[in-house]
Amino acid sequence: MYTPFPSQLLEKAVGEFSKLPGIGRKTALRLVLDLLRRSDDEVDAFASAISTMKHEVKYCRACHNISDTDICPICSDPRRDKSMICVVENIQDVMAIENTQQYSGLYHVLGGIISPMDGIGPSDIEIDSLVGRVADGGVEEVIMAISPTMEGDTTSFYISRRLAAFNVKISVIARGIAVGDELEYADEVTLGRSILNRTPLDK
Repeated sequence: MYTPFPSQLLEKAVGEFSKLPGIGRKTALRLVLDLLRRSDDEVDAFASAISTMKHEVKYCRACHNISDTDICPICSDPRRDKSMICVVENIQDVMAIENTQQYSGLYHVLGGIISPMDGIGPSDIEIDSLVGRVADGGVEEVIMAISPTMEGDTTSFYISRRLAAFNVKISVIARGIAVGDELEYADEVTLGRSILNRTPLDK
């Protein structure tokens, strides 16, 4: 069969790059050809960084954020307010909120949201560990910073029911984020104000 690629090695590399989200075959080809033009040291450093990340990156035992150590820098920082836990869907949301510089508490990364249509139930995400953290004491407020979609609201209300037995304030970020928007794509000013102007979650 005819192939437009002059090298099977090149074609294989393009195929691997095109598996990445948002990378089509044309973009993948440009990236691969750029790597071919770079020095061996640069390409080796690139490959090493990817391999090392994959094999050595950890997930924080407390909040499930990405970390180089068992406990992430946020959880281990004595300057953070440990009485507040901000619940988010994914690691990108932690980065988005941190960029606002408006929040000084801890986080809890669920690793997804409840979505029956996708076969994702409460046991498939990190809800039990959140309940455990609250049960251990010291937490005064849990902030639901979950995208205001139907699935996100369902997740927030489920968590609020699970935490109802504890003496803890449950709040939700202000709806400066439009309904249906993804949190990680909100601009920093809007997201920062949403954190500061959070409101009690109506159970």
